[in-house]
Amino acid sequence: MLAPALESAGHELVDALDAAEAMVDFTRPDAVVGNVEAALAAGIPCVVGTSGWEAEHERVGKAAEAAGLAVFFAPNFAVGAVLMMRFAAEAARHLPRAEIVELHHETKLDAPSGTAKATAAAIGGDLPIHSVRLPGLVAHQEVLLGGPGQLLTIRHDAYSREAYVPGVLLALGRLRSLPPGLTIGLEALL
Repeated sequence: MLAPALESAGHELVDALDAAEAMVDFTRPDAVVGNVEAALAAGIPCVVGTSGWEAEHERVGKAAEAAGLAVFFAPNFAVGAVLMMRFAAEAARHLPRAEIVELHHETKLDAPSGTAKATAAAIGGDLPIHSVRLPGLVAHQEVLLGGPGQLLTIRHDAYSREAYVPGVLLALGRLRSLPPGLTIGLEALL
């Protein structure tokens, strides 16, 4: 899904780092850090969408700073998902309780998802997160916020990976203007 969209937007896909202007990584948690470190060593800034490698953020950030390059990571590249997180954080200021239900395809490696963790962090407190992994799903999340006599549900549904393309293109377009080090979250670019 991403490769044709990148080419359609005018980006040229290459197989070797020495021919790249930027690296886009949507791989696996056990591969992403090595990929990013190789790109940084080659002088290449990075856009990363790989879920489940949060423990390595500090290491990658320090390596990017030392290289004088930007690494951009987002737990979710769907603009609607970022807005859902923003709206939920605002709503949580006015409603006393919240819980998150996130539903993803059965092959998703992390549970809870990075988006659910980022939403909980934006809201604050120790929110319950309910993770569902089933065939037929892509990526869905709802934040339920309750108060006396009322419930507010804020939901985002990604029905295909096409939902992530505009966010990746935005990150690529802004990558060279980001400060050296690690920038986290599409909300930093909106």
